[in-house]
Amino acid sequence: MAPTPPERTEAVLTRSPSLAPLLARGALLSPFRRPDPSAAHPRTRLVLPGLRPDPAELAAYAKVCGFPAAADTLPVTYPHVLGFPLAMRLMSARDFPLPLLGLVHTSISVTRHRATPSAAFYDLTVYVDGLTPHRRGTEAAVVTELRSGDELVWESRSTYLARHSTTYSEGPERTGDPGLPAVEEWRLPGDLGRRYGAASGDRNPIHLHPLTARLFGFPRAIAHGMWTVARCLAAHGVPDAAGVRAEFRAPVLLPGTVTYAADGGRFALRGGRGRIHLTGEVTSL
Repeated sequence: MAPTPPERTEAVLTRSPSLAPLLARGALLSPFRRPDPSAAHPRTRLVLPGLRPDPAELAAYAKVCGFPAAADTLPVTYPHVLGFPLAMRLMSARDFPLPLLGLVHTSISVTRHRATPSAAFYDLTVYVDGLTPHRRGTEAAVVTELRSGDELVWESRSTYLARHSTTYSEGPERTGDPGLPAVEEWRLPGDLGRRYGAASGDRNPIHLHPLTARLFGFPRAIAHGMWTVARCLAAHGVPDAAGVRAEFRAPVLLPGTVTYAADGGRFALRGGRGRIHLTGEVTSL
């Protein structure tokens, strides 16, 4: 019989953590991590109350992702950006068992229960929901919640994969090209990773320059996965109350050209020779 996990504790923050020292700490600790789906993980819920999105930061994010510049509602992916520093604090902590370096964002699901005004105040909560075995290693789930008073107005669940040898083989294999009709072709500049990093705070070196990307096995810098899904959702449109599910399939090299495809609620991002970078779906609630 498996032991009962300890109760979650709550830590209330007075401000959003600075990302640079968290990235540095996570990088230093990464070589000492030994990924294992049965390992203990942080049981702390980080809470940042009374958060109001900064208008200038929000405008910069909307511009780089293609959302309307003067919208009264937060872009559907923006609360993920607000919660990212808290998630990084958890994933760079000593009690997080997966190495931060090389961690791959594999999927995100979002539920927006109602419109989220950009000028409102919110309480933000982030916690690690658990570890699971994956056919390519160990996956961690991180949950982000946005509340207005006592009302849960937005929530997401992201999965992050630490790749390592494993005997686990269960789980569905990824399907091929969903065959959606092409809608638009996008030419992505070489500095897109730096521009999105400046707007989101996510300055992972694999996104910034060819040299730093090559240190991690990529021939060129790659686009942020969260930029790809945000750009697709900006083109697709999302109702005030909606669910979004996206799976990150393959990195987008920069500079490059991709094709946005969509039909009904489904969407995809394709590269050359039919390579699938992203698949997703939007559903109205």
